Amino acid sequence: MQSRLAALAAALLLSTGAAYAQQGAKKNAAPPAPAAQPAPAPTQPQADGAQQAGWVVRCTSVSRDAPLECAMEQNAVLTKTGQTVVLINIRIAPDTRTPVALLQLPLGLNLPVGAKLQVDEGKTVDLQIQTCENRGCYASTPIAADLLAALRAGKQLKVSFQNMAKETIAIPMPLGDFAAAYDKIK
Repeated sequence: MQSRLAALAAALLLSTGAAYAQQGAKKNAAPPAPAAQPAPAPTQPQADGAQQAGWVVRCTSVSRDAPLECAMEQNAVLTKTGQTVVLINIRIAPDTRTPVALLQLPLGLNLPVGAKLQVDEGKTVDLQIQTCENRGCYASTPIAADLLAALRAGKQLKVSFQNMAKETIAIPMPLGDFAAAYDKIK
């Protein structure tokens, strides 16, 4: 059951991630990187070169009679290319009613190191990268109550990972509208 949920979350992230990457590319009048030649992870922290749109809530249903399933997400894209650097999708698992985060990261990562989440100056949460495909690499984790409380009260979420040269890249993602978006999906 959990693998089906992970697959559903991955499918949702893949479809919304592609739309966000396309929107970012149009907004910046730069073509997205071709899918056949995935761009490697940036070699330096890109806080100045990445833009975020804030937390966005989307609800979908498989049919008119099926219940709505809502998720919230935030996307950081490179300003020059429209390439997604980090996309975070959070949804409430229908069976457990617990929040689950799915992260899309760029290709060219040091996979054994994984990724880390840190709210403000709090403790870091380690994530194992589960799979990669032509749009990026993915990690998924249930959000524990203490992390959820930190996200709701925090100012900034830092997503960090290493590139192939073992340089740490940290992407800051604002949390100003996190609590309001989360209240809409719970």
